[in-house]
Amino acid sequence: MRRPTLTPRQEDRAIALFGLVGGLVLIASKVYDHSSAVPRWLVLPPLLVTAALELFRRTRPILTVTLGGAVFAASIFSGALIATTIMYTDLLYAAVVYGRPRMSRVLHLSGAASVLVLSSLSFLYSDAPTALAVVVLTSLIFLGPVWTGDLVRRHREEAESQRLRAEQTALLSEMDRREAVVAERARMARELHDVVANHLSAIAIHATGAQSVARRQHRTAEDPLVAALGVIRENSVQGLAEMRRMIGLLRDSGGGEADASYAAPDLGAVDALLAKAGDAGRAVGLEFELAEHGERGEPAVPVGLAAYRIVQESLTNALKHAGPGRVHVLLEYLPQELRITVDSPYRTDVGRELPGARAGMVGMRERAGLLGGSFEAGPVGDRWTVRAVLPREPVAAEGERRA
Repeated sequence: MRRPTLTPRQEDRAIALFGLVGGLVLIASKVYDHSSAVPRWLVLPPLLVTAALELFRRTRPILTVTLGGAVFAASIFSGALIATTIMYTDLLYAAVVYGRPRMSRVLHLSGAASVLVLSSLSFLYSDAPTALAVVVLTSLIFLGPVWTGDLVRRHREEAESQRLRAEQTALLSEMDRREAVVAERARMARELHDVVANHLSAIAIHATGAQSVARRQHRTAEDPLVAALGVIRENSVQGLAEMRRMIGLLRDSGGGEADASYAAPDLGAVDALLAKAGDAGRAVGLEFELAEHGERGEPAVPVGLAAYRIVQESLTNALKHAGPGRVHVLLEYLPQELRITVDSPYRTDVGRELPGARAGMVGMRERAGLLGGSFEAGPVGDRWTVRAVLPREPVAAEGERRA
């Protein structure tokens, strides 16, 4: 259990209160200098003034130590009280710690002068042992708190300097990390442009050329070959546009606005996605249908994007691996979650050896897991079924919660 900490203002009040109470006890017990000759009421005013000055030891250090010195000198003649002396030494300490740096030099000089004057007077009007005792006592009163305060102030300044140096080091490290991230993003953007984008451009150009050849052969738009070439060209052009937008996002360093032309797709684009898949699926005898249950609402942007990508990848897998038949896409909108089911014909004889096979499954599972959802896919009889459950609002995945 943590102990309650006092604020600086509360600490000053506590010091003043303890000094005042302790002094009153000593006065009541007549524990002060010349107690037999000096009345109690004459010892009380210096105690009260010194205790009041303790309340301003942090906020007005120069004023408090100046007035405190005058009050302490008066208390010596009115009846020295140890509580008044201790509080005055605390005022000296506070003046060095909380005052300006030159305050330490001033108090060192004034303290040394006080020690020299008082010890010299004692030596002149008394004996050497008394003068030596005065040197020790006055050094403890006038110089001891100043030395202590100066040491504490230096340690605090060094600690502050170390803290600032650590912050600067952390800032430089963060800047280096960001520069490394920006450089890596630029490298990824170059690789995507040089490899993927160029390939997509080549596909679009060749599809366009093949369409021109087909038209010169007087093939109609309903011809399966012409239709397939049109689907290839449209998908390659669209993929190229999305790839270029992604490259623009990667090249954006984060200091400015991202490419405004890039809008993350969501469930509102599923209809268009199925229409394009239907055009491509005619060549292999595939038909696509969509069913939605519940109110779609407006799920969080990461959830909508993940749902769109899962449906997109499922349809792509169906075009690559499914046999002739019907592909069913079911979207169920529940109050707390979104359920996606894609059911398609299943063939085991082709497509397993294609480059990048099962990479889409890994990506869909990762998308669902990062949002705190679940994903499963596999054959059910002669059908391939993909099921994903996504929360309406993304939550930390299990691995992130453990971390």
